[in-house]
Order: sequence, then C-alpha cells, then structure tokens
Amino acid sequence: MAPTDPSATINRWWRVAGGLSMNLALGSLYAWSVFVAPLEKQFGWKRADTSMVFTIAVVVFALTFIVAGRLQDKLGPFWISLTGGVLVSLGFFLCAYTTSLTYLFVCFGVIGGLGNGFGYATPIPVMAKWFPDRRGLAVGLAVAGYGGGSAIFGPLANLTLIPAYGLATTFQILGVIFLVMTVFGAFLLKNPPAGYRPAGWTPAPAAKAAATTYEFAPGEVLGTSAFYFMWIAYALGCSAGLMVISQLIPFAKSVGIPGAALATLGLVVGAAGNASGRILSGWMSDAVGRLNVLRLMIAISAVAMPILYLTGSGVAMLYIAVFVVYWCYGTQLSVNASTTSDFWGTKNAGINYGLLFTAWGVAGIIGPRIGGKLFDKYHNYKAAFYTAAVLAVVALLAELAARRPKAPEARA
Repeated sequence: MAPTDPSATINRWWRVAGGLSMNLALGSLYAWSVFVAPLEKQFGWKRADTSMVFTIAVVVFALTFIVAGRLQDKLGPFWISLTGGVLVSLGFFLCAYTTSLTYLFVCFGVIGGLGNGFGYATPIPVMAKWFPDRRGLAVGLAVAGYGGGSAIFGPLANLTLIPAYGLATTFQILGVIFLVMTVFGAFLLKNPPAGYRPAGWTPAPAAKAAATTYEFAPGEVLGTSAFYFMWIAYALGCSAGLMVISQLIPFAKSVGIPGAALATLGLVVGAAGNASGRILSGWMSDAVGRLNVLRLMIAISAVAMPILYLTGSGVAMLYIAVFVVYWCYGTQLSVNASTTSDFWGTKNAGINYGLLFTAWGVAGIIGPRIGGKLFDKYHNYKAAFYTAAVLAVVALLAELAARRPKAPEARA
C-alpha cells in the first residue's frame, strides 16, 4: 500500500471501528456506580470502601498505560490490545465470585485495570498515525466508545441483568460480551505504512492544530514545561469529572431522584455527554486549537460543578448539568491525546501519552476519594462538589500557562 494510496481511506475508517469496539467494552469502567448499591447492600460495605475499588482500577489503568504504550510503539497494536481485551473480560467474569473487598480489589481493580491499560493504549496512537489531517476528530471518535460504553452497559446491568439474574451472573454475562467485542476490535487495530499520508493531503504548518515535525523521545518530553502544566491541568480537571462519575447513581438517589430508572437515565445522559465531548471537542480542536478547547471546557466544568449540586434534585436540571460535566470531562480525554501527538510527535505517541496519562491515574485517586470520604463525613455531597470546582479552577490556571513546546534544535 503506497503512502498516498486512495484505497487506504476505507482502511483507516476500519481502524476507527476497531477502536470504537475496543473502547465500548473498556468504557464499562465508567458504569461502576451501578454496582455500588448492590455491593453495599449484599456485603455491608461503606461508600469509601466501594469508591476504593474504582480508584484502584483507575490507578492500575494509568500505570499500565505507560508500559503498554511503549510495547505498542515497538510491537504494534494487535497483541497489546488483545491482551487488554482478555484481561478486562477476565476481571469482570471473576467478579462474580466476590466474597471480600480484597478479592474485588484484585479482580475489578487490578486485573480490570491492567486490561484497560493495555486495551486503551492502542487506539489513540493508531488513530493519530492514520489521521494526521483530522487527528482531533479521529481520536475523538475512537475514544468516544470509552465514554459511551457506560450508556449501554450501565442501564443493561442496572435495569435488566441485575434484577433478572443477580449481581454475580451479571458480571459473568458482561465478561463474555466484552471478550467478543475486544477481540473483534483488536483484529482491526493496525498501524499504517511508514510515512503514510491521506491522498491529496499536505501538512499545513499554519493551522492552529498543526503537528510537530520533530519526534520527541520520552526524556525530551519530560524536559518541556508544557508537559508539567498539562499534567497538572489533566490531573485536577479530571478529578472533578471522576468524582461525579464514581458517585453519580448514589448522588442521584441522595437528592431524591425517584426510581432506579430515572437515576440510571442520568448515567445514560452523562455517557452521551462524555462521548459527545470526545468527538465534538476533538473536531473543534482541529479548527481552533487544542489548548483553547481544553481551557474553555475546564472553565465550564468549574462553573458546572456547584450548579450540579445546587440543582441536582430536579430531574431536568440533573440531566442537563450531568451532560455538561461529562462533556467537559470527555474533552480532556480526547483532546489531551491529540495534543500529545501534535506537540511531541507520533513515533513515540504510545509512551509519551502514557506519561501524560499518569495524571488521569492521580485523578482516579483524588476524584472518587473526594466523593466517598466527604460523603461519609457529612452525609451529603456539598463539600465534594465545591472541592471539585476549586480543583477545576487550579487546572484552568495550569492550562493557561501551557504553551506548544519547541523542538530541541529550535531551543538551542
């Protein structure tokens, strides 16, 4: 296949389909809140205990992403994504035999986190290489599945599978479904030929989202100030979103949203916002610049957090505010990934984004712990939402300080 062969067009959209299939299954992580109440009822655990399961999964996910990203850069995406699919499916299946928190920490937190790290490490670099012309949109489409997976599997578990078959069988059914989806996705995720460019496309250096022509090594990335400002913004900006994601169903019930169906619909609305933010903000960033979009969405998130708490007892306002918060959160997962390839190149995109992605792992500690600990202390979510808003403001300041890095020869 020639680098500019027009027949490559259909191939690159197949890669998007592979990324979507993979991430729809992996995105079940965001449906964690539907398992919180059944687990607490069955085992008598506290909110902080169940929040820790989600936290462990996120931290393991983020740390694994670095290793998986490096392996993806060297070995290609197939075996890495296949490993991820098998692990996340196994983790869910084994959760059926949960008898203790430690067991759940291992199965959902460690095994599931490992699976997410390996599975999520491949679609982003693959999209960045196939779509240099529309990187923000393509990455957004591929990772939208991660944001949208909870819209499918959250209601399926909460409204159909758990009531009909119980918690244990639900974990088993989901494990089998995820295995099929991730194996299918893994077979579609392939890198383009070296030097690939879409037919008729030439780089436009003047574009706001123009990519670097220098391939930064990981050590060089760590030598740029942009990395640290973006890392702080990523960590604190996502902490707000992850606090809501990990506590959404319990929060909806705590403010009197009547019925499991209405509360679960909030999860669907949030997932729609998450997926929309990843796609449409990615598309916007191609036109107006990555950092501009990140700054705008973090600013909106800072305002939306207290609004969600103050108006969340009304069903309509709950849905609107949740959609906005999830949109802002999804934007960060999509646009930060595209920014990494733009700023530091695609050759080492796997590990370079893995380094930045550790910020998301830190957010996975901060966000759920804010929700769980402060709820247990005050028996409401007011302090959690206002704390998340403050973190978003600090994230905005860090994002405002970030600038496109210069290549080493340009800095000399």
